[in-house]
Amino acid sequence: MRGVILRKLVGGAFVTTGVLHFTHTRAYERIMPPYIPRHREAVLVSGVAEAVGGAGILHPATRPYARWWLLALLGAVFPANVHMALNAGDYRKVPEPLLWARLPLQGLFAWLVWRVTA
Repeated sequence: MRGVILRKLVGGAFVTTGVLHFTHTRAYERIMPPYIPRHREAVLVSGVAEAVGGAGILHPATRPYARWWLLALLGAVFPANVHMALNAGDYRKVPEPLLWARLPLQGLFAWLVWRVTA
């Protein structure tokens, strides 16, 4: 029972954050590192990727694919999170400790994805 609840929470969290990429696009664009081209498009594509991965967690047939999809996504965005932490002055709206806290949280998210898709 706990596993089902955790699966729904993790899947729902990814769906929710994916949707936020569309409802708060400008906020996500502002935190994009300068070396990533086409900020708006990248935000929207990553939003779709998060929402699709989160939905994939919720259905048994797609869970194995969602696992690798989301782990790849978390790996893909990790360098941008490192960039933000190292350049905190460029992202003054986000408290610097939160920028650093995001780094180990990526590992926690990866572990959660692994756990709920196993």
